[in-house]
Amino acid sequence: MATIQLNDIVKRFDDITAVDGIDLRVRDGEFIVIVGPSGCGKSTTLRLVSGLESVTSGTIEIGDRDVTGLEPNERHISMVFQNYALYPHMTAKRNMTFGMKSAGSFTDDEIEQRAAEAASILDIEDLLDRKPAALSGGERQRVALGRAICRDPEVFLMDEPLSNLDAKLRVQMRAELSKLHDELATTTVYVTHDQTEAMTLGDRVAVIDGGQIQQVDPPQKLYDFPSNRFVAEFIGDPAMNMLDVEIVDGHAVQEAFSIPLPTERVDDSRPESIRNATLGVRPEDLYLAGAAPSLGEETFGATVTVTEPLGDSLLLYCEVGGTECKVQAEPRSALQPGDAVELTYDPDRLHLFDPETGEALYHSSTPSGDAEAVGTPAGN
Repeated sequence: MATIQLNDIVKRFDDITAVDGIDLRVRDGEFIVIVGPSGCGKSTTLRLVSGLESVTSGTIEIGDRDVTGLEPNERHISMVFQNYALYPHMTAKRNMTFGMKSAGSFTDDEIEQRAAEAASILDIEDLLDRKPAALSGGERQRVALGRAICRDPEVFLMDEPLSNLDAKLRVQMRAELSKLHDELATTTVYVTHDQTEAMTLGDRVAVIDGGQIQQVDPPQKLYDFPSNRFVAEFIGDPAMNMLDVEIVDGHAVQEAFSIPLPTERVDDSRPESIRNATLGVRPEDLYLAGAAPSLGEETFGATVTVTEPLGDSLLLYCEVGGTECKVQAEPRSALQPGDAVELTYDPDRLHLFDPETGEALYHSSTPSGDAEAVGTPAGN
């Protein structure tokens, strides 16, 4: 196992900057997930760590070694790819062990032992004599994981390894990957565009946009205390509602409502920085009036425009003062488009963002329970 340290990493392709000054430390034995939209630079970052791409500037350290200029086979890493990258003419066992002698000083007995151990961990002992064409997608991915395990690397690098699997198999493989990491405790960097994978797998999650890290935190902290509007909207499904408001006398004011905010937490004496703001509230933190009696009597009106039955809930699209807002209601609510409803909210789950920079100005609650006026910054 080993730590990974990225120091001001930059990668340019001609006039395009794919990675723009990333600093990130991955702890020894940690499972960290890099997540972001397509084209944000997450896979390029992984390829820089692996040595498949060279950095334009900056340094990469694995353990106590600067590996910035080293070839991939000198970095003590194993990589699992999206498309499995299996040789079609080789058996599963041969795919797992191919190249081990050239990659390290393994004896024949060691190779046999490692293949047997990896197959046992992944429950593919009965598949070792089959070729990839005779394997399902999930079985091929297990073989690809077995190939990585056989090399006993310091670091696992995984580039969207589950994206080619169907939804049910992805859920199963997520659980198996978590068990695998618990068993091996190998430092792992996992790249995905799927926020569900990120939230369920990662000890910490690094959110990237535009080649820059926006925030690095444990999954729940990332969800509860986004450092900026991009993170708030990217993490969470359905996405967080965003409403333009003015801060007036300690209230977030919009055409349809005037929501009180703790006056000691919001300073409206600085109109240039806080008077205009964006109020963020997640759909699950909005309620039909009367459905959450413990939240108090403050309500505001809305009109239902679309209903989406989701089985475990009913997602309502509502118009609130000219702005669309999503609300998660009880699954059997007899509501139809055009219905007028009264909504209430959880006062401990409100967020304010700067309308120009997107940076968090305020969260109703904080990780420590102490009052803070700004969001959690991106961190390493």
